[in-house]
Amino acid sequence: MYSPGTIHPRAVKPNHFLVKIQHLSMYNNLMLRWRLTLPILLPAVLFAAPGDWPGFRGHYAVGFADQQDLPLEWNAKTGKGIAWRVEIPGLGHSSPIIHGDKLFVTTAVSSAGKASFKPGLYGSGDAAPDSSQHTWRLICLDIASGKILWNEPVTSGRPKDKRHIKATHANATPATDGKYVIALFGSEGLFAYSVDGKARWKRDLGRLNVGAYDLPSYEWGSASSPVIHRGRVIVQCDTQRNSFLLALDIKTGKTIWKVDRDELPSWGSPTVFPRQGRTEVITNGSNFIRGNDFEDGRERWRLGGSSKITAPTPVCTDDMIIVASGRAPERPIFAIRPGARGDITLKAGKSSNAFVRWSKTRRGPYMPTPLIYRKRVYILGNAGLFGCYELFTGEEQFYARIPDHVLGFSASPVAADGKIYLAGEAGQIFVMEAGDTFKLLAVNDMGEALMATPAISRGRLYIRGERHLFAVGK
Repeated sequence: MYSPGTIHPRAVKPNHFLVKIQHLSMYNNLMLRWRLTLPILLPAVLFAAPGDWPGFRGHYAVGFADQQDLPLEWNAKTGKGIAWRVEIPGLGHSSPIIHGDKLFVTTAVSSAGKASFKPGLYGSGDAAPDSSQHTWRLICLDIASGKILWNEPVTSGRPKDKRHIKATHANATPATDGKYVIALFGSEGLFAYSVDGKARWKRDLGRLNVGAYDLPSYEWGSASSPVIHRGRVIVQCDTQRNSFLLALDIKTGKTIWKVDRDELPSWGSPTVFPRQGRTEVITNGSNFIRGNDFEDGRERWRLGGSSKITAPTPVCTDDMIIVASGRAPERPIFAIRPGARGDITLKAGKSSNAFVRWSKTRRGPYMPTPLIYRKRVYILGNAGLFGCYELFTGEEQFYARIPDHVLGFSASPVAADGKIYLAGEAGQIFVMEAGDTFKLLAVNDMGEALMATPAISRGRLYIRGERHLFAVGK
């Protein structure tokens, strides 16, 4: 399987994390007003303008951007509400990212013609027969018009790994700090480009054999995305053997620290959680969810009890960390207090302790990453079960099935202006009302399979389909 990735900008001071992200989305480029509204200022304007979406689910992977005025309904067939549509060659489940007037996306182009994947709800773990010569590309588009500004062949050759029939050879979302664009293509390597399309450095991370933990011969392909924070690139590589967490200098690609991990294969991306005095790298893993020190990589805390397959990425607010996974029988959701130390695994029969504020079983998502929005946690399951929980207590507000979906969900939810957007594999965007009641507002058909998580920036929703990239909005 695959999972989208994430990116996180500079550190902020404690107890204002969520407030500041909300102000980023609310005030966009009105920087003076933005500064005056905050009780404590950010040390910088992150490394991107407030309207940017610099990685999977935007700033800190929070997944929302208010004051967008997105349309409730649009029509991809007639063009109503569609600012532009551009065909993207090859296949990729990576999300688009945005900095300034540029949008970046990755893809893998097969020499054997139009490759395909198989969306839907099924249990097969087979690999796709897709071993032809490939070219992995990093593409830059103008966000206003959709014009392709540059289209760079990053690397080429026969894939070193197979891919799951539902995945692609370009699953990981790239990351940018406004100067560099970092793209990870699993065993093909980690690559750094300038935002104007110049190659800067590359790193061979070795063979990243990612597949079923209990069937080592299966190869599903990697998906964990790079994270950029304070001049470092963080990558999580959990494989069949020799798993590790790695920090690199973004300018040179040289190793700053590397930590070995006793882990099964996983597909979630690391999350940098910035707090005054101790910034942590939080990772979702089958053996343990972990918090490692950002400066030197040392493990600070661990939490057992995850599923044997973990794909969702950890998400954070200033005073809560939400980590979930969806393989039966555990399917847990954990709400973790910041500042943990040591082993914080729950004792048998317990759902909370000093650092686990609350937890649930049999509610976690298999693929989509949770969404924290307006003091609620939203969980989207592959089969279309959508749940809402109070952030601080875990009280379930609703747990209901999205109507009329056909093939399930792999993309993660995003939100804007009190609405939550769910991209279904069959090609529909389901628009839900945020809040304590289950309310479907609209269904918009894009006309092609949707596997990537949408991006939101400056009044537009950017949606990657199987063959096209759409800009929805004014």
